[in-house]
Amino acid sequence: MSTARPARPGAAHRLAAPAEDALGGRLPVRLRAWDGSETGPADAPVVVVRSRRALRRLLWQPGELGLAQAYITGELDVEGDLAQALRAVWGAVRERGEHAPRFTTADRVRAVRTALRLGAVGPRPATPASQARLRGGLHSKARDRAAISHHYDLSNDFYRLLLDETMAYSCGYWTSDEAEFTDADAQRAKLELICRKLDLAPGARLLDIGCGWGSLTLYAAERHKAQVTAVTLAREQAAYIREQVRERGLEHQVDVVCQDYRDIVGGAYDAVATVEMGEHVGDTEYPAFAAALHRLVRPRGRVLVQQMSRGSNAPGGGEFIEAYIAPDMHMRPMGRTVGLLEAAGLEVRSVESMREHYVRTIEGWHRTLEDHWDAFVRLVGEETARVWRLYLVGAALAFEEGRMGVDQILGVRPAPGGDSGMPPSQRSWYTALDGR
Repeated sequence: MSTARPARPGAAHRLAAPAEDALGGRLPVRLRAWDGSETGPADAPVVVVRSRRALRRLLWQPGELGLAQAYITGELDVEGDLAQALRAVWGAVRERGEHAPRFTTADRVRAVRTALRLGAVGPRPATPASQARLRGGLHSKARDRAAISHHYDLSNDFYRLLLDETMAYSCGYWTSDEAEFTDADAQRAKLELICRKLDLAPGARLLDIGCGWGSLTLYAAERHKAQVTAVTLAREQAAYIREQVRERGLEHQVDVVCQDYRDIVGGAYDAVATVEMGEHVGDTEYPAFAAALHRLVRPRGRVLVQQMSRGSNAPGGGEFIEAYIAPDMHMRPMGRTVGLLEAAGLEVRSVESMREHYVRTIEGWHRTLEDHWDAFVRLVGEETARVWRLYLVGAALAFEEGRMGVDQILGVRPAPGGDSGMPPSQRSWYTALDGR
């Protein structure tokens, strides 16, 4: 009497064991492999391994970067809500505590054997074209220019489609939960709040370092009649702002300079703003950056730094962010940034967390990306569009879960006798602040 041989486990079942070794626990997602086999919780998000090449990437590049490369090339995908899948994985990581699981030599041997059985061992897959390739010394002027260009010179058409009419690529400020309060309203509220904190009056000289596409520059010039010097390293951004300056008749109020902040000469500005630019400065370079902020503003002048923060155990944006979005970026706990600004001679007068505001801001950008997916693919190609999908979903989740923060830090350069020029109350900053 013959006995039926048990069915051989599918690729998904073979992959589950090394995946659980890497996570240090049970799979928090359902896994489907290229042969149609599935394993994992039935009601969980489905991660689809479409190709053996995805596994080969992880053999050559274990961890976050290998997974990201497999996702952006389409070798690995997620059915349904990408945020839900990432949330499940991060939840599993949190459950194991502060310490990462030990992926021992025996675990690695087991993973290689699994790959051999599945026919996934082979030459290292080519690095995706969208990955940054920087040369030169860390935070040299040439390398910093290349790092900024990699992200911000993608194309003005891309950012026009992604952002609202303000072209503000930074955290907005929600003063209302009404449906009629739009993403653009939140950006204008943020810009108005910055101008009020800086006490901009007609004719005030504002230096906007890392000005992006000029949202603050143009707003301060039009609404507050300030004289603005806008500084950026990105040529695409400088070209866009100059075009807007001409169209709005602001030639006598706005000067656009395409240069490194280290090359800014002069000083005695009434106010200096740097909105989400300090993350690109670098760790060892930040004290000199803070000193430059102090040097460039006049006594009793104000400095506003809007900047992202992260725990001291993860100062960068992570392997994926640093390879595809913001190479060489560095973040630190907010308190440490405050200490560096104070060490440079600025008196910090206000710190305002905007973490939850960034969740809403990024979710708005992500909705735009999905709503106009085909247009984005035509502009930059599917690989880059997938980079941005992963970036926006992951970033919103990082702010939601408190792994990243963002703050507005207001400092003042006191006069020699200690006079700050600050009002006794900050109430006027928030009066009728609705962005409309």
